[in-house]
Amino acid sequence: MTETRTNWAGNVTFRAGRLHRPDTLDELRKLVAGRSRLRTLGTGHSFNRLADTTGDQVSVAGLPADLRFDPAGPRVRVPAGLRYGDLVARLHAAGWALPNLASLPHISVAGACATGTHGSGDRNGGLATSVSALRLVTADGDLVTLDRRADPDRFPGSVVALGALGVVVDLTLDLVPAFDLRQYVYQDLPRAELDAHQAEVFGAGHSVSLFTDWTGPRFNQVWIKRRVDDPGPWQPTPRWFGATLADRPLHPVPGMSAENCTGQLGEPGPWYARLPHFRLEFTPSSGEELQSEYLLPRTRMTEALDAVDRVRHLVAPVLQISEIRTVAADDLWLSPSYGRDSVAIHFTWVKDPEAVAPVLAAVERELAGLGARPHWGKVFAVPAAELRDRYDRHGDFLDLMRHFDPAGKFRNELLDTYFPR
Repeated sequence: MTETRTNWAGNVTFRAGRLHRPDTLDELRKLVAGRSRLRTLGTGHSFNRLADTTGDQVSVAGLPADLRFDPAGPRVRVPAGLRYGDLVARLHAAGWALPNLASLPHISVAGACATGTHGSGDRNGGLATSVSALRLVTADGDLVTLDRRADPDRFPGSVVALGALGVVVDLTLDLVPAFDLRQYVYQDLPRAELDAHQAEVFGAGHSVSLFTDWTGPRFNQVWIKRRVDDPGPWQPTPRWFGATLADRPLHPVPGMSAENCTGQLGEPGPWYARLPHFRLEFTPSSGEELQSEYLLPRTRMTEALDAVDRVRHLVAPVLQISEIRTVAADDLWLSPSYGRDSVAIHFTWVKDPEAVAPVLAAVERELAGLGARPHWGKVFAVPAAELRDRYDRHGDFLDLMRHFDPAGKFRNELLDTYFPR
């Protein structure tokens, strides 16, 4: 009897027949070569059918979890199935860090990079920008290495690749020296102050996030994650652009306990204990949510916020919280920040697909003329023709898919929709 499997949120029941969990690389290669249809399943934090297939699924979480530091430079080779939360303390103990992390440390390295997941910060690219090489098992079971320096023509298309080129077994990540952060939270930032001081607000820290419930012209909270060694002039003050410095730890969602959030109130801590919003040892929520996110040109932030504001009467009733962040431009073909500094507008919805669907359609209509690119792992309904036009290298990626997977072993319904043969 086939086991029933769902994604983390429970809004997707996978159609795939079996989930394989190989323990060795040789076992994985034989498995891949012997299947006609196969998709990789990570931690299940995608909210759509990106990880699903009419064939079988495979998890690489059971492969050896050894880290291999490069003696020639600050790099480390990381198993693809390792969660960030299980990686970061090991890096820190060796004196190293990653430049940025996502809101959740519970996601796998390969899954996050493959879907264009990101954190926040004017000068911080998405998580995939730390990748300098990767190894993957291709459709015929071969082990292939793609490297930023050795293969500059194909590498930018192979990192944010949606699992379409093969099964990634490990990634090499560029590192920076370990650093400490202080986290401050401000409440009730007026929208007018943000419009007048965008550069100052988002430039206040290494990472800055704004949270709003879209019920009025203000942001409920501003989370500022500032490096302890930052020599810049910014200092926390009781009032800042009309917002008030919080005097107690807060959760982004009103009414929820801050116990599972990372340290606030300016208490210094290592990078990995401040960059995420949520602590690894706590589950940030029970999965009772849906998520969508759209990345737009940073230069059009005001227009993008105005667009959502026009339908806030629809958004607010089905929303838990919305987060606004900035992300630096990169050169990865399918990255939502490809070629442009971006503003990301994230929605954490209630877990009611029927209620959310018409609201999502309204949001996408409002953002359509601004070049919005949806996060690949979240809920979206942008027509394929429109999404194709928003990616300059769409055709090049389609060629790369045909090269590595000519028979379509790693294809599925979502890929066939947005990257038709």
